[in-house]
Amino acid sequence: MTQLISAQELFTGNHWISEAVIEITDGKITAIKKEKYDHQNAFPIVVPALIDLQIYGAGGKLLSEFPEASTIQLIYEYCVAGGAAYFQPTIASQSNDIIMAAIKAVKDYKSGGGKGCMGLHIEGPWINPIKKGAHNEAVIHSPNLDEVRAILDYGAADIGMITVAPEVCSKEIMDLIQSKGIVVSAGHTNADYSTAMSFFDNGIKVATHLYNAMSPLQHRAPGVVGALLNHSRAMCSLVADGYHVDFAAIAIAKKIMGERLFCITDAVTTTSSGLYQHQLVGDKYESAGTLSGSALTQLKSVNNLVEQVGIDLGEAIKMCSLYPAQVMQHKGINGKIEVNENADLLCLSADRQLLEMYLA
Repeated sequence: MTQLISAQELFTGNHWISEAVIEITDGKITAIKKEKYDHQNAFPIVVPALIDLQIYGAGGKLLSEFPEASTIQLIYEYCVAGGAAYFQPTIASQSNDIIMAAIKAVKDYKSGGGKGCMGLHIEGPWINPIKKGAHNEAVIHSPNLDEVRAILDYGAADIGMITVAPEVCSKEIMDLIQSKGIVVSAGHTNADYSTAMSFFDNGIKVATHLYNAMSPLQHRAPGVVGALLNHSRAMCSLVADGYHVDFAAIAIAKKIMGERLFCITDAVTTTSSGLYQHQLVGDKYESAGTLSGSALTQLKSVNNLVEQVGIDLGEAIKMCSLYPAQVMQHKGINGKIEVNENADLLCLSADRQLLEMYLA
């Protein structure tokens, strides 16, 4: 079955096209053209569906507290409602039993036909307690090889990313994780500048939530933040809610890092049990008085970047689609609207509100 979608303005992930028609057959884009443009039914803006590489829960269920396929389904529904077709369900520092249960939840979700899940993001417990943020220190530790092997033997194919503090992990362990096709992200780290530069020069290509839970930029101690700003290749996620990072600090980082900076939501949900109990305070979440997660969607991230930071809409879309896709390198998920690729489209109003999503 062939379907035509008209866009007053189409952003392909590379450039804008006015009055474009997207031809879709069996979930694949078969043409992008001008013919048969439907003025009456055209969407004001059509862009690639967004991607969220770090989200912990939705609908009152954190994955770490309810490690079940049904929790991941709730996360998927939340993501789609906020413009994201693809996501990494995430758990903060937890016991190995919970890590294994979360991996099983991903396996069950995928085998049951669940959509959009790119794999589990395990954030901690192999992090530096000095930069634990809202993570529970009781479960934070340096990993041993047997522990890591057991987790990877069980679920490497279902893990997309692991956030670690590289200074607490041996190179052998990080190499083992990466050998399984899993992205190692540096986060919750207190490394100094030279150590961080060494990490980014030698195999770690990405870091987790710029400015948050990492050694800061100081004039005599540039830290991990300084290393990320100054490195030529390392990418980093960022939470664009104005609470995790001031909007002016986002603007500064964007000017320096350019295409190396991308957005995650870091979104949590209200919970009252387990290691991580989050309460909604205004439009952010706190745990025991500490900022613990956002109430963002990726479309809200886009709009914050445009309205609060002054970033061009196309570039803001890239930060929430193309660049996360480049980090993960998943076949069929490239953050673009291209012929022969999946038709994952986000259809917006002129004021960038969600009208409809088309998912392959």
